[in-house]
Amino acid sequence: MAKTNPKLRNWLLLARTSLRVAFAVTALTAAIVVAQDDLLRGSPDPQIAAALRQISSQRIQSNIEKLVSFQNRSTLSAQDPASIASGHGIGAAREWIKSEFERYSHDCGGCLEVKLDSFTEAPGGRIPKPTEIANVYAVMKGTDPESARRIVLVTGHYDSRNSDNLNITDLAPGANDDGSGTAVSLECARVLSQLKFPATVIFLTVAGEEQGLNGSHHFAQMAKADGWDIEAALNNDIVGGDRSPQQDTRVVRVFSEGVPVAATDAELRQIRSLGGESDSTSRQLARYIAEVGRTYDAGVKPMLVFRLDRYLRGGDHSSFNEQGYAAVRFTEFREDYNHQHQNVRTENGIEFGDLPKFVDFDYVANVARLNADTLASLASAPAPPAKVRLLTAKLENDSTLTWEPSPGGRAASYEVLWRATSSPEWEHVRAVGNITRTTLPMSKDNVIFAVRAVDNQGHRSLAVTPLPER
Repeated sequence: MAKTNPKLRNWLLLARTSLRVAFAVTALTAAIVVAQDDLLRGSPDPQIAAALRQISSQRIQSNIEKLVSFQNRSTLSAQDPASIASGHGIGAAREWIKSEFERYSHDCGGCLEVKLDSFTEAPGGRIPKPTEIANVYAVMKGTDPESARRIVLVTGHYDSRNSDNLNITDLAPGANDDGSGTAVSLECARVLSQLKFPATVIFLTVAGEEQGLNGSHHFAQMAKADGWDIEAALNNDIVGGDRSPQQDTRVVRVFSEGVPVAATDAELRQIRSLGGESDSTSRQLARYIAEVGRTYDAGVKPMLVFRLDRYLRGGDHSSFNEQGYAAVRFTEFREDYNHQHQNVRTENGIEFGDLPKFVDFDYVANVARLNADTLASLASAPAPPAKVRLLTAKLENDSTLTWEPSPGGRAASYEVLWRATSSPEWEHVRAVGNITRTTLPMSKDNVIFAVRAVDNQGHRSLAVTPLPER
């Protein structure tokens, strides 16, 4: 029998050893990737998951049909006592929304403080005469005195229009635009008011959107003037899932601004120099929604669109952006413009008008679940870490991040996230424990970092990208 060449035998032994090492490294890498994926996905909070199951498409349908029953909810429409009593016009819609919030508050033992933000808009633009505008909202105060200063809110606009913005007599059903968004805010209030959160949640409905975002402008300016710490504003506008063959009910678009409209000249220079055009607080909120969408099965997935809004259109989230707040817009995947801003009619076999029969109420319920799980996750989480910094005093291939503890003392640990500069979402995460400084063996030149706070139950804050510090 021929003997094996000693050199060949040694080569085979080395090859087998190398393969065993390679398999071990691959298994370890896979385990790390799985662990990172788990951290990026998060673990569902049983209380939040149970609340999502309480969201009802039947209630949403009922609310949208009730809004449509007011016939014309133009901001310029009737608000006199007789019209309110007869159930016609925006005044009647306002009073009904207020009564719904009050009913939810009664059911939760007075947990909601129901308010009106009323003001008179002077003539100008689409406002031909002095017009009273009223935003209706309900405040669920946080249970933790320190965390209660933090606010997350959901909004939709309850005014409507038809082909002529000044037409206050013909039908303007507004089932999708924006009865759907108003119904999301109402249903989130009904369900989440049965829970308790450390932070404050506001359920808002605004008017004047079709006249030029008047209601949301006033509300956001009021919040800024009063020093409100609004951490996230979720605007739902046209989330009815219009029943067209091209509609994709599996997703909802989430629009977010890149370079903040409220940025100062100095901040703009810094954004350009660091390549931070896609790391505004609104983008971090959008990424948070995407992560929550992986944690909970809402029935619809967020499709992140990295621009402020659609072409030729605008929405109430921009009012919050202008005041420096993180805000995003939810909108169905495909809009049917025959069912928006149109008189109700049929021409050449084509139906025009924003009617309930074109709304997919199950889809609206799923969008409400995505909103609700985002609100509940943020309101349960600790505050984001403060003063997050990336040390840049010297040239090195390691990266050192520092931060101050999350305000409020509810953070139990912290996580560092990073992604390639060309990637839209966070790709990697590392749990670093209850510390305020960490060094990672990777170049700050190649990735974008962020830090977030985590409490004992695994609730995670918004991620905060660092500023450079020498």
